[in-house]
Amino acid sequence: MKKIVIGILAHVDAGKTTLSESLLYVSGKIRKLGRVDNKDAYLDTYELERARGITIFSKQAIFEIDNTRITLLDTPGHVDFSAEMERTLQVLDYAILVISGADGVQGHTKTLWHLLEIYKIPVFLFVNKMDQKDTNKDKLINEIKKQLDDGCIEFREVETEAFYDQLAMCDEILMETYLENGHIEDSQISIAVKERKVFPCFFGSALKLEGIEEFIEGIEKYAIIPRYPDEFGAKIFKITRDEQGNRLTHMKLTGGKLKVKDVLTNGVWEEKVNQIRIYSGEKFEAVSEVDAGTVFAVTGLTQSKPGDGLGIEKASVAPLLEPVLRYRVLLPEGCDPRVMLPKLRQIEDEEPELHIAWDEQLQEIMVQVMGEVQIEILQSLIRSRFGVEVDFDDGRIVYKETIGNAVEGVGHFEPLRHYAEVHLLLEPGERGSGLRFGAQCNEDVLGKSWQRLILTHLGEKVHKGVLTGSAITDMKITLVSGRAHNKHTEGGDFREATYRAVRQGLKEAESILLEPYYAFQLEVPEKMVGRAMMDIEKMHGTCEISQINGEMAVLLGSAPVVTMRNYQKEVVAYTKGLGRLFCSLKGYEPCHNAQEVIERIGYDSERDVQNPTGSVFCAHGGSFLVDWFEVKNYMHVESYFQKKDDTEDLNKDRTSYSKEEAISLEEIDQIMNKTFYANQGRKSIWKKQKAAGERYYKPVTYIKRQEERKEEYLLVDGYNIIYAWPELKGLADENMDSARMKLLDLLSNYQWIRKYHIIVVFDAYRVEGHREEVIDYYNIHMVYTREAQTADQYIEKFAHENKKNYNITVATSDGLQQMIVRGEGCSLLSARELKAELEAANERIRQEYRPMHGMDRNYLSDALSPKAKQHIEDLIKEDEDK
Repeated sequence: MKKIVIGILAHVDAGKTTLSESLLYVSGKIRKLGRVDNKDAYLDTYELERARGITIFSKQAIFEIDNTRITLLDTPGHVDFSAEMERTLQVLDYAILVISGADGVQGHTKTLWHLLEIYKIPVFLFVNKMDQKDTNKDKLINEIKKQLDDGCIEFREVETEAFYDQLAMCDEILMETYLENGHIEDSQISIAVKERKVFPCFFGSALKLEGIEEFIEGIEKYAIIPRYPDEFGAKIFKITRDEQGNRLTHMKLTGGKLKVKDVLTNGVWEEKVNQIRIYSGEKFEAVSEVDAGTVFAVTGLTQSKPGDGLGIEKASVAPLLEPVLRYRVLLPEGCDPRVMLPKLRQIEDEEPELHIAWDEQLQEIMVQVMGEVQIEILQSLIRSRFGVEVDFDDGRIVYKETIGNAVEGVGHFEPLRHYAEVHLLLEPGERGSGLRFGAQCNEDVLGKSWQRLILTHLGEKVHKGVLTGSAITDMKITLVSGRAHNKHTEGGDFREATYRAVRQGLKEAESILLEPYYAFQLEVPEKMVGRAMMDIEKMHGTCEISQINGEMAVLLGSAPVVTMRNYQKEVVAYTKGLGRLFCSLKGYEPCHNAQEVIERIGYDSERDVQNPTGSVFCAHGGSFLVDWFEVKNYMHVESYFQKKDDTEDLNKDRTSYSKEEAISLEEIDQIMNKTFYANQGRKSIWKKQKAAGERYYKPVTYIKRQEERKEEYLLVDGYNIIYAWPELKGLADENMDSARMKLLDLLSNYQWIRKYHIIVVFDAYRVEGHREEVIDYYNIHMVYTREAQTADQYIEKFAHENKKNYNITVATSDGLQQMIVRGEGCSLLSARELKAELEAANERIRQEYRPMHGMDRNYLSDALSPKAKQHIEDLIKEDEDK
């Protein structure tokens, strides 16, 4: 029999469970149509779910259509249980996304859509509750196309010209077929659906069984049955326990067959299968063998985890949606936390995202959750399973840390008769990319087995940042060098050296504190839009008006989780119950009050004995500790950045990134060429020819030994500089045009001396319909950004796309912008430094231009064009008039 696995997903209250009931009823699987509000739904098998009327745990049901067995996986819709939903995605062949016809596309709906895109799962859409008043099909399909994808097409009237026209716009092959034949075959449509180029949309009412038969027929007609290899493979996606306490490992077989008493392994553990169960609702059938395409549960495994891959399957990456709140478990009097901890570990086994943590110093248990609803469910679960009434404190935000520049971390572990040294390249990654590990180390330097061991140690623990002790993320860590001893090195030595290398690198790097952000959709009466936008601004968020429907306005935006907590109650209060707020986790972004958080947490990386930053060396038969800032003076392996043929001067100039704020532009350039640019394979050496006292106004000459020097670009954040210079800010308060022209004149003057290509960028993102505009002003370029694009975004994009072709300097005093462009390998000028450079250049022009009688010399003005000469004379006159 053919097999297909389909998951059903939705924003809470969209009618997902009701649709599941309808599919089971129409297919003949159940004889009575259950209802959520009657607490008799087939798939709401837990008492907690029936009591609250929401799906908390994913469940499966099996029904048959003709010769096809469909395994339907019902997933939680509430955002607090997103991790449970996301674990299910890795075993789906297709997904059903349910949208409420009364509410349309919600914030969490777009989060689900994004996840389905990441996991590359084909999607059928069912727009539910179309029996309610004021639902408009045309309006809904337009909203779905706009908010999700243009490939979302209604499959009501197929084989019509309008239907084929829409299909043809989704794919070139479909377009060619339609133009040649005048129609498109069902098999081609099925392929387009499978490749996520077309997303069939159906409309109806699950409660009244309207449109359900057509929906089932559409799935049967356009879903392609997967083909599986003969080689064994399985993907584990869930751990549960039955009423007798037996541990169940839920998985999908993706290749071969599995029998009772077969031995399973993921390379780390190896255990025997005692029983195979195929669940449908709360009942199961015990079988002796299953084949590929089956979703089932086994007993007998004690070490399996969600995400494990067996056979040909690889382990899954960590879920994208993860808890952002940390709570302290408050136990009743007389309850020993050490006794309670292993019990809570059982729940963590089933819900890995809880991250149960034990604080040895405070003797406290910590747990991470998505929100207050999950807290209530966790309390009920502990009460029913262990008979203990627990409570939780007010909770705190789960922060994370990353870095803004590339550094080399060194860890050395050499107590007596032990030896290991590890060199790691730490590089910033894109937001949301998590941690990535790799190796670029010659096997002649360090054996392959040692390299694999180091990579294992990198991935086996949560590495703490040095600002707050929060977990690090969004970076790539690459093993670039190391050393072992033929006699004294043991596996544990590399564990110590690896951990210390990460921490040493973090101490040198420019660390950035990250906090979780919500993406939200806020619906309020139009007359209260001003109040809502002011609230969002106070919460350090951003928003824009998406649409106005009658008397209601819809705002879309994002804001820090910490400032937006409990805002739902405030919305209900000031809108008198008319407003609604929908939030979904957007991800982690730089913290809006980083210094305040760092001071409040008070983490001291030097006193964290469990995560040392220094290294252990050995001399004269004894071991001694070396602080992180001196490790590179003692290391035995040559630095990744420092090649053997580097000059002695450059070797002495090796400088920590942590001191970049206090050094000059030229010194930053030198460090970047030795460190960041080394990642791109540069081997050249730069030699400074000018004295330090001339750095502000005389051009610095470099000798390049292997390749020609690249053109230099200076990007200036126009409004940032204007408001940073008091004289320009004063002008701007009276007339912004005057301030802009003054800045442009000064930069034009500066260009004659410095010979940069200068681009001055001004925001025009609030101007509706504005296109990007580039204007030449004398010898420099002026850019007005397009609508919805800030100067920061323009500069970041330019730096990212052109960093390999040009040497780029960015002039801004925006701290976040400085971190980003430095991460791109660019040089920096603060507003103060730019002002000093311009003043020095202006002074030089005056000195060069003023006649010096009795001296035989060449004047700068002799080399200038008449137009440039007149321009400089005007500037000098204007300056002297002041």
